[in-house]
Amino acid sequence: MLKQRVITALILLVVLLPALFAPVAWPFALLTLLMIGAAGWEWARLNGVAGGAAIGLGALLALACAAALWAGWAVTAPAWIWWVATLVWVLGGAWAMKAGPAGWPSVPKELRLALGILALWTAWLALANAKFAGINFILSIFCLVWAADIAAYFGGKTFGKRKLAPTISPGKSWEGVWSGMVGVLILAAAWLAIDRSHAVDSPSLYTRLNERHGLFGLGLIVIFLAAMSVVGDLIESLAKRAAGAKDSSNLLPGHGGVLDRIDALLPAFPLALAMSSI
Repeated sequence: MLKQRVITALILLVVLLPALFAPVAWPFALLTLLMIGAAGWEWARLNGVAGGAAIGLGALLALACAAALWAGWAVTAPAWIWWVATLVWVLGGAWAMKAGPAGWPSVPKELRLALGILALWTAWLALANAKFAGINFILSIFCLVWAADIAAYFGGKTFGKRKLAPTISPGKSWEGVWSGMVGVLILAAAWLAIDRSHAVDSPSLYTRLNERHGLFGLGLIVIFLAAMSVVGDLIESLAKRAAGAKDSSNLLPGHGGVLDRIDALLPAFPLALAMSSI
C-alpha cells in the first residue's frame, strides 16, 4: 500500500507541476478540469447514480467548466460566484453536520447532486482564477489547506481527547482543529515575511488579506478558511459513510479517489477568493 501511494503521488507530481508552472493558464485549467470531471463521477456514484448516468454527470460537469473557460471566467470570474459558494458551504455544511450520515440520504437525490456539482464547479473556477493570479497566490492557498491538515493530524495525535464528529470521522478531534488553526496562523505570518523580503511573481493570499483587512482581519479569515477545509473533509466523509464506501473510488491507487484528495480544497479556494475580493 505504501509503495502504491508513493508511486501514485510521484506520477501526480510529474503531471501537475509542469502544468502549474506553465507560463500559460490552459494546461493547468485542462488538467484540473479532467480531475474535477472525475470527481463529479465519484460524487454521482456516492449519491446513488451508477453506470453511464454517473459518467454522464461527470462529463456534464467538465462541459460546464469548459464553458466557463470559453467565456473567459477561468481568468476573472464574477465575484458573486465566490459568495454563492460561500453561502452554500457555510449554510449547507452546517446543515449536513447536524444531519449526519443518517440524515444525508433523506435529502432528495437531485438536490445532493446539484449541490455537489455546484461545489465542484466553483472550486475548479477558483483554482483557475488563482492560477491566473500568480504562482505565489495559488500556492499560498494550497499550503493553507495542507498546513491545517498536517497541524491537525499531529495536534490530534498529541492532544486529541474530544471527538469532533464521531459519527462522521471518528479520528478527528477538537484539539486537532485548534492545532490546525494555530498552524495556519504560523504559516500566514511566515508567508507575509517571505513576501516582504523576497521578490515574488504575485502577492500571496496573506499579503492581499493583510493589505485589505489588517493583521487582525487576516488572522480571522485564515482561521475561517482552515475551519471550512475541515467542513469539506467532513462532508465527503459523511457522503461516503452514508453510501457505505471506504473511498470515493479507486482511480488513484493507494490514495482512493480524486474526491479523497481534494475534499478539503473544495471550500477553501472559492472562499479564499471571496475573502480576498472584499
